[in-house]
Amino acid sequence: MHKKENQKIFYKIGEVAKELNVNVSLIRFWEKEFEILKPKKNKKGNRLFTKKDFNNLHIIYHLVKERGFTLDGAKRKLKENKEDTTDNLSIVSHLKEIRKFLVELKKQI
Repeated sequence: MHKKENQKIFYKIGEVAKELNVNVSLIRFWEKEFEILKPKKNKKGNRLFTKKDFNNLHIIYHLVKERGFTLDGAKRKLKENKEDTTDNLSIVSHLKEIRKFLVELKKQI
């Protein structure tokens, strides 16, 4: 993410979907399924996600798409031990960054 994006207060649903590389309809579906997602809505009814919502969506994505949890399993995991899941997501993200760096380095050799 760019530094400018980190300073945003709200993210539009399209931005969130693009960042996660999923359809907007999936974000709407997850919003209905997961209590922790509580986007604000503007006067037009457009969803505006906070940084906290955005982070929670990353966690949900990690559980469902990357680790293969069912929706019920992901809900249970979030209720039981969200911190463990957040730490795991952070580690996975760092490892992906390291892998990307190493792949780029290998291309230069």
